[in-house]
Amino acid sequence: MNTPARTEARHRVVIIGSGFGGLFAAKALRRADVDVVIVDRTSHHLFQPLLYQVATGILSEGEIAPSTRMVLKNQSNASVILGDVTDIDLATRRITSTHQGKTTTTGYDSLIVSAGARQSYFGNDHFAEHAPGMKSIDDALELRGRILGAFERAELSTDAEERARLLTFVVVGAGPTGVEMAGQIAELAHRTLVGAYRNFDTRDARIVLLDAASAVLPPFGDRLGSTAAERLERIGVEVRLGATVTDVDADGVTIKDGRGETVRIESACKVWSAGVEASPLARQLAEQSGAELDRAGRIAVREDLTVPGHREAFVIGDMMARDRLPGVAQVAIQGGRYAARQIAADAGRRATSPDRVPFRYRDKGSMATISRFNAVVKVGGIELAGFLAWILWLAVHVVYVVGFRSRLSTLMSWTWTFLGSWRGQMTVTDQQVVARNVMGTLVLLDSGEDDDDAVVARAS
Repeated sequence: MNTPARTEARHRVVIIGSGFGGLFAAKALRRADVDVVIVDRTSHHLFQPLLYQVATGILSEGEIAPSTRMVLKNQSNASVILGDVTDIDLATRRITSTHQGKTTTTGYDSLIVSAGARQSYFGNDHFAEHAPGMKSIDDALELRGRILGAFERAELSTDAEERARLLTFVVVGAGPTGVEMAGQIAELAHRTLVGAYRNFDTRDARIVLLDAASAVLPPFGDRLGSTAAERLERIGVEVRLGATVTDVDADGVTIKDGRGETVRIESACKVWSAGVEASPLARQLAEQSGAELDRAGRIAVREDLTVPGHREAFVIGDMMARDRLPGVAQVAIQGGRYAARQIAADAGRRATSPDRVPFRYRDKGSMATISRFNAVVKVGGIELAGFLAWILWLAVHVVYVVGFRSRLSTLMSWTWTFLGSWRGQMTVTDQQVVARNVMGTLVLLDSGEDDDDAVVARAS
């Protein structure tokens, strides 16, 4: 077990997670008299809202996932530890992380937990084998391999039913991620790939968007939701609402529709974007602090975003439950900056600090793209749809892409894609598709939790 040495007696801030909340908190502390340590399982900061563009060949992973070390290279009071945090001890103010068999313990004076959320299958975790979510670079690359691989297999198929199954793409979840993903698969099939295959027309592809809810984009309101559904159908997306997924396998999806009837959709490629659940670290913190958890596993925090009884431990972003705030990037960013201000103030005081000003979230609106030149935006009481909304979406996302080079390359990629039909990131490998399940099998083998039959079944 390794414990990083403390070279100075300064206030140490440990940040778990390098997403929006964690990274913006670290940058907000750049002039504070503290040492900042970011601990994360990956070495990059991920711009998660654009993962679907990696999955559909518009952007490269590097454009939305810059190295955390490079982002913080010139911030002398910040350092990075690569590791998956397995334990948080609020009593001793220490965290434990592991990376490739090496265990590291890190002490802290202040803690910011911004470990985010993972895909939720609502108790049906076996769905994940055939319907990956979209929470990581690995997920996006796997989906790119599955989507483009389906077209390649269709080119080889001589059976009409088999080709129809291969050209049916099912997206589960009609929130922003699902809408954007379905729209881009439709653009890929009906625009980018037209003429690229000799044995079939890619415009024959069927894209199905499913949701158990009664509306598309529920948080956007009825008018924008209806507009989004109408425009999705206009570009070739089949929208099926009131449809509850009851089973997912290698060959398709089984749903129960609004009339209670069971319907089967044969499909080779499925994408899951129907729900999220907080990192398991939230449960650890709740058990130690007595805080409550909501249905998504998020921990109820106090009005200063700390856990009960521990004013030094902040929880921000998708892990926290406070005032019914949504799990969006702006909540994490504002929470990270707020926590940083409180920590900097505490570190600069010698006497007992006064009560903190409660965290107040400023809603900067919601937005989602449907297709090129087409988006929906809701900011307060203002609702926009179409080209102007798309321009606003473009501007906001460029602003929050980290780094000048990333912004420039992202703009160039968007120019090629939206003004033409070219997508520069169409490279896929078989390894991208199979690696996740194979790695899962290896983990089970290493832990001794699988028998030979189960291993063979997973590997196949």
